Amino acid sequence: MRKAIQGLALAAFYLMSLLPYRALYALSDFLYVIVYRLVRYRLSTVRRNMAAAFPDDTADGLRRTEQGFYRWMCDYFVETVKLMTVPHDELFRRAEFRGAEAVEDCFDRGQACAAILGHYGNWELLTAIGLTFRRHKEAVVGLVYTPLNNKTLDRLFIKIRQNTGGVCVPKQDILRYLVEFRRQNLMNIFGYVADQMPDGQAAQLGLDFLGRRVPVFTGAEKLMRKMGNAVFYIDVERPARGKYVFTFVPLTADPEAMPEHELTRRFFDMLERSVRRDPSLYLWTHMPSRLSLKTKKNNTI
Repeated sequence: MRKAIQGLALAAFYLMSLLPYRALYALSDFLYVIVYRLVRYRLSTVRRNMAAAFPDDTADGLRRTEQGFYRWMCDYFVETVKLMTVPHDELFRRAEFRGAEAVEDCFDRGQACAAILGHYGNWELLTAIGLTFRRHKEAVVGLVYTPLNNKTLDRLFIKIRQNTGGVCVPKQDILRYLVEFRRQNLMNIFGYVADQMPDGQAAQLGLDFLGRRVPVFTGAEKLMRKMGNAVFYIDVERPARGKYVFTFVPLTADPEAMPEHELTRRFFDMLERSVRRDPSLYLWTHMPSRLSLKTKKNNTI
């Protein structure tokens, strides 16, 4: 029975993905009313997080930012579902990749890459970067992810990422994959969404981020150092509805030469600058929680 329900849900998402963007954005406007005005989805969390990040903003300013976020979040949902069936030529009218040629320059030197990013803008589009490669069309482009408890949504996101050329690797398996790619001399770039919410035991570091002290993962940095990846930060802009610009900003070609935790610290600094430039594009419903006193004492810099 459960598999039948999952199959029907995926079929419904597939049919939704066939709608033109104009219809999908009309649906997003309707969802905005439901999610924000009626359900008030995690509204108290969003307000608390925004108030901490922008203590000097006025109530009207915070309300405008809040509304902009919920409008973008509903757009993110329909845009992501659309990726199940979107033609590649249509995709590249809506996603521009700047600086991506630097990734292929690394591949020319025989160096694999890593992209570090936050829950900012529509990160699902990033797996399409491999479709832009000219000299290394065989390179593997993937996303390290945490499998969702909801199996229907988990299967949905895997299908979406595969349609844009991406490989989905659960975080517990990524080291094995990277070692095998190295053995095969197969160039690759994996994206690490590195601003998740670790629990107290998983947090190895505490940093100041958007007005609060938060626990953060350092596992992505450890992998990049171990594999000797060239590392890029992904900056995101949204100049118009449905249009994203992704800029690959080089962070280091030699992460092992950097002091421990420096790469993670730089990432959070750059992510905060991106968020403050356009706060509507950040996932305020799920940003890291405050650092506990016990974690703060043992794991801060």
